[in-house]
Amino acid sequence: MDIRLGDNQYGKAETRLVRVDRGEAGHAITDLNVTTTLSGDLAATHLTGDNSGVLPTDTQKNTVYAFARDGVGEIEDFAARLAKHFVDTTPTIRRARVRIEQYSWERFGHHSFVHRSGARTASVTYDGTAATVVSGVDDLVVMNTTGSEFHGFHKDGYTTLPETNDRILATAVSARWRHGRAVNDDWRASHEAATSRLLEAFAGTHSLSLQQTLYAMGEQVLRHREELVEVRLSLPNRHHFLVDLSPFELDNPGEVFFAADRPYGLIEGTVVRDGAPDPGLAWW
Repeated sequence: MDIRLGDNQYGKAETRLVRVDRGEAGHAITDLNVTTTLSGDLAATHLTGDNSGVLPTDTQKNTVYAFARDGVGEIEDFAARLAKHFVDTTPTIRRARVRIEQYSWERFGHHSFVHRSGARTASVTYDGTAATVVSGVDDLVVMNTTGSEFHGFHKDGYTTLPETNDRILATAVSARWRHGRAVNDDWRASHEAATSRLLEAFAGTHSLSLQQTLYAMGEQVLRHREELVEVRLSLPNRHHFLVDLSPFELDNPGEVFFAADRPYGLIEGTVVRDGAPDPGLAWW
């Protein structure tokens, strides 16, 4: 029986980085979570323990901090700088992927900040020739208090869920969108526009299912952002159940709900522009 080493990679997960830019008009915070992943000619370390081709994960962490000393800028650019550095300077490394989550802080004084939900994300994969850029958002919490239905679904002997013509629809959006071309200095504008289109579609779709809303969100992004070719969405259904107030001789005309955190439905899907090239491993 033949046995061989399959695909493999390694890296430094979740390097926490906070940079403070101390401008005279006010400070600015860049709050990042950076994960670096490298792959290439690494069979020796797995098969014989020869580590001569391994760039330590501690070095990868240190590189993140050292590169931040010169400034971070847009996270897509920062990820690309790191990915290219690892491939171009380490002989055994053939592909580097850098994923970044950026947490939002809003300044309300010269040096005072409040944290906002919804992390901006970026992932850049570089193979020595080309870079694939994926931007996105995590944990963007949204809610429609009406305009959502769910009925006509398949039922079996275990089905107890009642059909509804009016429900709360709430989710925490995790979305990724792949760039078909670089936008250079307009990464932030592209990200803000794509996020805005997601929100517009969520608010503007009379939903018969969260699946329908997912497709509408991805479709809206692709129709209005020509630089993007694919959108992937993960939408947990944050269920809100109407509380029965009849034991207290009270009615409940859609006003009092129990917000359940688990279990929850998880709806995921991809919306793709026709003719978009296959990114292969660039997504993962």
